[in-house]
Amino acid sequence: MNLTAENFIQRLQLLQSDKEKEKIQRYFKTGEGQYSEQDVFMGVKMGQLFELAKGFGEMPIEEIEKLLDSEIHEVRAGAISIMDKASRSKKIAPERLKDFYELYMRRHDRINNWDLVDLGCLYMTGSYLFDKPRDILYQLAVSANLWKRRTAILSTCYFIRKGDVNDTFKIGELLVNDSEDIVQKAAGWMLRFAGAKDKKRLLHFLDKHATTMPRILLRSAIEQFDKKEKEYYMKLK
Repeated sequence: MNLTAENFIQRLQLLQSDKEKEKIQRYFKTGEGQYSEQDVFMGVKMGQLFELAKGFGEMPIEEIEKLLDSEIHEVRAGAISIMDKASRSKKIAPERLKDFYELYMRRHDRINNWDLVDLGCLYMTGSYLFDKPRDILYQLAVSANLWKRRTAILSTCYFIRKGDVNDTFKIGELLVNDSEDIVQKAAGWMLRFAGAKDKKRLLHFLDKHATTMPRILLRSAIEQFDKKEKEYYMKLK
């Protein structure tokens, strides 16, 4: 296969649908995490985009960066999906994973919505950082950029899967009073996920912060609790 950005975009264009474009524009304009005014949408279903990305896992990193440079949202989503799919392979070379991670972080200016963050961070960034210092996540957690803050907490998802919840709760402390709903939801999501591994740690976190944390974050964090537990923590608000 011709593993170039140009070929990927041509293949993506074959999947374009005006009906899907209208649907996506409406969703991102009114839904959570409104898109940047500079975003252009092609109109491709995400499932089709992800399937296409699977075949481009060996695309040179320079070509992936060309995709990230696109003004078209789905093209950038394709770039990150290529890295996400390839990073999940047990056969991926450490150097290749490093290239993915460094490109994502270096070109974070091209990450301007929740779906792009989630594609990059629910596996790829955390899998790279798992056996390395994680200072970068704490720097991102205090960034003025909300997408960097979402990156910080969602990058701990891989750690949680491996049974390590420390960074989730520490970064959760930094984001517990975040002003953006889209960051609050991500923090609550990861705290809930970490709590499934260590409920005692989550209860301690909630006992400390439930009275002051945003309601959206609290609701997300306790979503899997039983009715009695939910009522207890919601009454603390």
